[in-house]
Amino acid sequence: MTAHRAFPADGFAARWATHDGDHVESLSLTWENEGWTAVGAVGREDVQYVLRVTAQWKVSQFLLFRDLDEADLWLGTDSQGRWGEVNGAHRTDLDGGTDIALAITPFTHTLPIRRLPLGVGNGAELSVLHVDVETLGVVPRTVVYERLAERRWRHEFDGEGVEFEVDEYGLALEIPGRFRRLSGDGGGDQGDGDQDDRDQGDGRQSVSR
Repeated sequence: MTAHRAFPADGFAARWATHDGDHVESLSLTWENEGWTAVGAVGREDVQYVLRVTAQWKVSQFLLFRDLDEADLWLGTDSQGRWGEVNGAHRTDLDGGTDIALAITPFTHTLPIRRLPLGVGNGAELSVLHVDVETLGVVPRTVVYERLAERRWRHEFDGEGVEFEVDEYGLALEIPGRFRRLSGDGGGDQGDGDQDDRDQGDGRQSVSR
């Protein structure tokens, strides 16, 4: 099994377009508080999401912004599968979920891809929390990720699957019929690909909303 390359210490940026080329998502990744913060601005739905994950790529917080300065949806987890809202309410209906899934972005595939220790030919079944950005509904779903080759994966839900390639960081290059990666993204000094995320130092840029 080949590990994915560590993200640059000074952060990383990526962009995707919808398959028709009409809309663009801009993603930024920064290291803060011993974990990664991902901020995605999605043009088609005109929303912004924030995902905070640990150095091991376990989700700790998810926020969704639509047309307000305050988050329209805020979810947090203790990384043991117990979920709650910003007001402290325990969402028992979401317990057991390991990842956030957003149909509006290919980025959420990166979370299990980087976290799961899968070799080529192996797969894993996960409980993910699918977020509808229109209704703010959150529903647990069972999905399967399979590593077909070093940089090729298959995602399956409800009997339907899609295969896609990723780059050295585990970010999707194209989701057939839905998204394609745009050129011109990246970060600063990319360092050694064998470096572990937890060893990437302090003082990295923070992201605020």
